[in-house]
Amino acid sequence: MATLRLVILGRQGSGKGTQCARLMESFGPVHVSTGDMLRAAVATGTEFGRQAEAIMDAGELVPDEVMNGIVAERLSADDVVERGVLLDGYPRTPAQAEALQEALESAGTHLDLALNLEVPIEEATRRMLDRARADDTEEAILRRLALYETETAPLVAWFEKRSLLITVDGLGSEDEVFQRLRRAVEHTVRDLR
Repeated sequence: MATLRLVILGRQGSGKGTQCARLMESFGPVHVSTGDMLRAAVATGTEFGRQAEAIMDAGELVPDEVMNGIVAERLSADDVVERGVLLDGYPRTPAQAEALQEALESAGTHLDLALNLEVPIEEATRRMLDRARADDTEEAILRRLALYETETAPLVAWFEKRSLLITVDGLGSEDEVFQRLRRAVEHTVRDLR
């Protein structure tokens, strides 16, 4: 099977976590989330990890140049080189997508596909309220979802412009959604051969 380099997009409550686990199992890529990447870079004391730790300790957001460096380091790790990658939570902006493309090209490869797991805001809100903590109000959830829309719309357009985006309906059972995702990835794999 082809080694795949995938990005998964989807608002909170879309079921990304569940579907990432199933994609890993079926296609073999390493699931790499932004939080995991940051924690690993800090724990191993890489150059970018040390920079990120100092920034986070100061209560600041990690800037693109540091995050992009952490991603580039992670993409060059043996497990990702051998098995491919399923990026979750990165990129968040077109500028980060450009940096991802450059990092992959410098490693002699490219991004194969961005999967956008589409769930209507009302359904995502309902799912998040069902699993939310007591202090996670509907208003707070709606604010986070609106922020996601604002941040992600330009990123979706960036992937669309490069014919890398497939939007998948995220409504239905876990199995139904996974079958749609699997078909999208298999279609891409066929095109790679």
